Amino acid sequence: MCIRRLEPAQLRALDEQVRPDFRPLIHLFLYLAMLFKALSAAVYGIDANLIDVEVDYSGVVSNEDHFHTVGLPDASVRESRDRVRAAIKNSGHTIPPTFITINLAPADLKKEGSGFDLPIAVGILGAYGALKMNDLGRFLLVGELGLDGSVRPVAGMLPVAILAREKNIPNLILPAANAAEAAVVEGVNVYPVSSLLDVLELLNTAVVGVVQREPFRVSAQDLLGKLEEFNVDFRDVRGQQTAKRALEVAAAGGHNILMIGPPGSGKTMLAKRLPSILAPLTFEEALETTKIHSVAGVLNGEGLVTQRPFRSPHHTISDAGLIGGGMVPRPGEVSLAHNGLLFLDELPEFPRNVLEVMRQPLEDHTVTIARASMSLSFPARFMLAAAMNPCPCGYFNDKSHECLCTPPMIQRYVAKISGPLLDRIDIHIEVPAVQYKELRGGAAAEGSAQIRARVMAARERQRERFNKHGEKIYANAQMTTRQIRTYCELGPDAERLLERAMQQQGLTARAHDRILKVARTIADLEGAERLAVPHLAEAIQYRTLDRSYWA
Repeated sequence: MCIRRLEPAQLRALDEQVRPDFRPLIHLFLYLAMLFKALSAAVYGIDANLIDVEVDYSGVVSNEDHFHTVGLPDASVRESRDRVRAAIKNSGHTIPPTFITINLAPADLKKEGSGFDLPIAVGILGAYGALKMNDLGRFLLVGELGLDGSVRPVAGMLPVAILAREKNIPNLILPAANAAEAAVVEGVNVYPVSSLLDVLELLNTAVVGVVQREPFRVSAQDLLGKLEEFNVDFRDVRGQQTAKRALEVAAAGGHNILMIGPPGSGKTMLAKRLPSILAPLTFEEALETTKIHSVAGVLNGEGLVTQRPFRSPHHTISDAGLIGGGMVPRPGEVSLAHNGLLFLDELPEFPRNVLEVMRQPLEDHTVTIARASMSLSFPARFMLAAAMNPCPCGYFNDKSHECLCTPPMIQRYVAKISGPLLDRIDIHIEVPAVQYKELRGGAAAEGSAQIRARVMAARERQRERFNKHGEKIYANAQMTTRQIRTYCELGPDAERLLERAMQQQGLTARAHDRILKVARTIADLEGAERLAVPHLAEAIQYRTLDRSYWA
């Protein structure tokens, strides 16, 4: 018996001539061999790759239909056959007992996740003639299927929407819960769906690839324009004027800061209020941040990340949790804090190997994770805020409490933080215990709104300066050595002051650059065009640990 191959149009014509319950038998009798293609995407790192989902069926198998998936699928993709079979059956469609081959191309990329369920199911139904259109080249489909045919959300839809725009694929069909994040990408029609039947209706009512339904739309500018509300305010912090000033400088320039002080001095309280004075995200920064959170699956239904991230991992975190990792690498805390704040409380309590892996992201603002099968990079341009006690008991140099630690104990405690790591922190500030009069009396402290206004003005000066010269950076802390020489020129008096500080404190070349960056930020807070001696002197004072704090 010869095997007859029918085109989809011929199959639909045949289906229209027979009763619906006879169609599977007719398909089986003809030993149909059909090939149908759909487009999907796989996310690697923070970018998506286009995946061709090819479905072919032929021959007859006994008892039930047989799926065979090729193209380097992982366990979650191989398990999709059971979800897809049940979803198709519970959506009112029947699959004849034929041998089904599903190819995910290109075959040299490992496929993982449940997002291929929807394109596989649509491909199978298209191969059996349930779709009126022959070509799905204008549609990109991603989504997980429930056994009842419902479409469930998946991670990484923002990179998928960007891929659709880059590949000139006009229509994106995705789970309704992911619509908000994908719709921020202009130039792509986003169609949220809630079930497999909804997808079939959308495709079968399309005319020449044009969907007869309004796409889902959001305004990214409206999302960014929403006022940020914070439950904490710098007005709650009594005293600590020097620490507040240092935090203002750090926020204005995106500088890393380390606070050293006894227990109860307010280090954690200050750090938790730091986000309330950070400048708002620009649209470019918001898009970069949202891509990472989308890939990690932590968007929680938000269309766009509109506030700078604040990540505060516990000191028991592993190096993979902090930097990222996995068989197919996923972003860690340093990448989730991209364009935001990473707060490490009780810094010496973190394992040394965990702290040391932060050297690369602090210097290069990126993390590269290499595996046998692939090497992926994640952006990690974050502001580090850290807090620590000066010794194991916490009361070294505290006038109110006696320190019970011996010099070797203090040395071992401090040695948990390496010199190269401390060298990458721009500002070291001492946070002493708050005195009773400061705690109970005095005028109300300055609020976050006033501090943030100065920070935003300083950031705007930086933005104008860097844009004027075509620099693709957002803050002074991101300046390279070449940019430091361009924007941080010193007069004769300032040169002598910096030379004296370098010689007396034994500062490294990295510390030299960071002092100039901080001085540039102090000048921006004052609206000064050139660096002066007071700006440089204040920046030098913020290098507490370079002055033998534990001597």
